[in-house]
Amino acid sequence: MRKKIRIFAGFANGGSVKTKAIISVFLFLALGFLPARAASPAPPRNVRISPRNAEKLVSKQSLREDVSFLADTLCGGRRIGSGGSGMASFWIAEQFGSLGLKPFGGSWFQCFPTPTGETGHNVVGMLPGNSPDARYVIIGAHFDHLGTLKGVLYPGADSNASGVAAMVHLARMLQYMARIDRPFRKNVIFIAFDGKENNMAGSHELMRRLSEGRLADPVTGVPIRKGQVDLMVNLDQVGSTLAPITPGRKDYLIMLAGEKSTCKAALAAANNRERLNLDLGFSYYGSRDFTKIFFRRICDQRPFLEAGIESVLVTSGITLNNNKPYDNAASLDYDVFRKRVILLYYWLIRSL
Repeated sequence: MRKKIRIFAGFANGGSVKTKAIISVFLFLALGFLPARAASPAPPRNVRISPRNAEKLVSKQSLREDVSFLADTLCGGRRIGSGGSGMASFWIAEQFGSLGLKPFGGSWFQCFPTPTGETGHNVVGMLPGNSPDARYVIIGAHFDHLGTLKGVLYPGADSNASGVAAMVHLARMLQYMARIDRPFRKNVIFIAFDGKENNMAGSHELMRRLSEGRLADPVTGVPIRKGQVDLMVNLDQVGSTLAPITPGRKDYLIMLAGEKSTCKAALAAANNRERLNLDLGFSYYGSRDFTKIFFRRICDQRPFLEAGIESVLVTSGITLNNNKPYDNAASLDYDVFRKRVILLYYWLIRSL
């Protein structure tokens, strides 16, 4: 089956628009036969409900499997508009569907044109809350990368299969806790952005839909206003340990946020409370200028910041593997990666 899908993806990479549309259907049908991780299990009877129950849903193996799929030749480097990009987007939609998230407008996909002529596909789903206030938190990660250039695959494992894998695991953990305990107060929108490598086209598209009232709550049908979004969390490269904050300490994580944001203190509190003991950084390696560049200019939280929405960037930093053929699944540290996802989970459940 994987061989057949690889053939389909190859045709889609070079075919006409009509051919790509036909192949997309084949890809969608083919994905239905691929093994998918089971939905979050029900809690055992007579077991105390605790946020710790969700930790079993994230493992080194499950993270490696997700990154390996997205960084495989099957996805071809996930260049926007390619068959490999379509494969990755359908896989993300399959994960969202298996978790019972709600699609927007009856579809997981929000398509948009780019200035360079490709068609991008954001993948969006929502975990409904139970508050009449209808507040929202957005958790996003871009899934596109450079593709295959002159016959050389650029897998994009850390950039940004790692962010997508983290987002999918957080969706699984949050959905599990909402189901076994009670829904969170806030609605959580999960989005895999396309087109980050095309001047953040996907994140600009979502912000445009939000500003124009074209993003309707999939439960109520009421357009979401940008003033209802309390926080945007961008996960961009969270799997590597090759650029530590403190020399010799590979168990680290960086969060960039506004000066008045309470998110940094909340993340540090969760780190201490859960005794995860990650080395946390709240600037880009102590540089004021680079912190401003990464937080304000070149990542997918930028359109939300410009719209006045509180946003954070979570990252393990740029490494020498970035945009190289050897940014592959084997280069990531899954022990530390798992701890990072668990920390983000505990931070988020206090915010929801």
